[in-house]
Amino acid sequence: MSIQTIKMPDIGEGIAEVELVAWHVQVGDTVREDQLLADVMTDKATVEIPSHVAGVVRSLDAAVGQVVAVGTEIIHIEVAGSGHPVQASPPATKPAPISPPPSSTRLEPVRPESVRPESVRPELVEGVERVEGHPDHPNGKPIAAPAVRRRAWELGIELSRVKGTGPAGRITQADLDAHAQHSGASSGPSSPGGTVQGSAGPGKALNDPRYAQRTDEEVIPVIGLRRKIAQKMQEAKRRIPHFTYVEEVDVTELEDLRARLNAQYGASRGKLTLLPFLIRAMVLAVREHPEVNARYDDEAAVVTRFAAVHLGLATQTSGGLMVPVIRHAETLDLWACAAEILRLAEAARNGKATREELSGSTLTVTSLGPLAGIAHTPVINHPEVAIVGPNRIVERPMIRGGRVVARKMMN
Repeated sequence: MSIQTIKMPDIGEGIAEVELVAWHVQVGDTVREDQLLADVMTDKATVEIPSHVAGVVRSLDAAVGQVVAVGTEIIHIEVAGSGHPVQASPPATKPAPISPPPSSTRLEPVRPESVRPESVRPELVEGVERVEGHPDHPNGKPIAAPAVRRRAWELGIELSRVKGTGPAGRITQADLDAHAQHSGASSGPSSPGGTVQGSAGPGKALNDPRYAQRTDEEVIPVIGLRRKIAQKMQEAKRRIPHFTYVEEVDVTELEDLRARLNAQYGASRGKLTLLPFLIRAMVLAVREHPEVNARYDDEAAVVTRFAAVHLGLATQTSGGLMVPVIRHAETLDLWACAAEILRLAEAARNGKATREELSGSTLTVTSLGPLAGIAHTPVINHPEVAIVGPNRIVERPMIRGGRVVARKMMN
C-alpha cells in the first residue's frame, strides 16, 4: 500500500489561492478514480477537484472555509500497491458556473426547536461545537404539525425538549400541555381579561413562557459565494464615496402603454414588465450623461466612459446577490430586453451563469419594484460609478390642472 498526497492544482488564469467551500468525501471513504473530492471557489467560479486515483481517504488537510494556496496538500489517499509516498496534483475540472454555497451558509430563521448549523462538519470548522440530538429525537429534529410548532414557538417551548407520544414520536398539542405543566409554564398566552398570566409585578420575572429568557445562538460560517459578496460590498463602500438622489416619477402613461402592448402582443411576443422600459430609458439617458456609464480606476486615476451599455442586473438568488450582465443593452428593443432579463435571471438563480455573463458591466440597475418600500440606497457595483434603484409603484393623489387626481408614482 502507498499514500498519494494530493495538492491543490493550478486552476490557471494566474490564480494563486482559492477557498475550499465543500468536501464531498470523509476520512475512511473509498473513492474511485475521477470521483469528486471537493469544491473550491475562485473570485468568480466554483471549481470541482476530482481524484485521479482510487483508494481510501486517510486524511483531509484543509477545512471548509479555509483559503488554500495552489500547491498546498489537501488530502491523502491510500492506494493499492507498494512504493514510496507519491505527491501529485489532480487536474482541476473546467470551472463550473457559480452555484449556491452549501446549505450551512444559508441564513434561516432561528426556531426554538432547531438552533444548530446542521450541515457544517464541526471537526473541520474551528469554533463550531457539535450539538447532539435529544434522546427522544434520535435524528435530531422533532416531528410536529405546523400548528404545534407555531404554538410551541408562541409559548417559548423548545420542541427538542418535548417527549412526543404520537406515531413515530410525533409531538401533539397534549404533549405541549404536559410539558408546560411539568415545567410550571402556563399553556395559555393570556387571561380572558387581557392580563398576562403570572404577572409578578414591576421588576420581577413573568411566569409566562413567551417571556422566557433566551440564550440560544446559531453559528453560521460565511464561506464561498457569500464571503465573496461580503468582500466585494466592503470594497465598494470603502473605495467609493456614495451619495443618493431620489426623484419622484409619474409613470401613469407608461403603465397604460405597457398594458396596451401586453394586450396586443403579449400572446405572441411575451408579457412586458416595467424593467425593460426602465432599461430603455437608462440607455437613452446615458447618451446625454455619459459620465454615469463609466468605470473609475482609483489607483491609476483614470475614468473610462463607454459608448456600449453593458447593464448589470442585480439578482437575488438562494446563494446570495449576483449581477449578470445584459450585453449591449442599447441594441435591444423592449421584447428582446425582456427575454434577456428572463434568461440571465434564470441562469443566475439556477447556478448556471458563466464567468462572462457575470462580469464586464458598465452600469447597474437593482429593482425593488415587487417589494415594499418607497426608496432605498443601493451599493455601487465597483468599479462602476453609478447604480439605479427604482422602487414600487404607488397610486397616490396628485394635483394636475388644479384638480386632485389619482396617479401612479414611483421613486
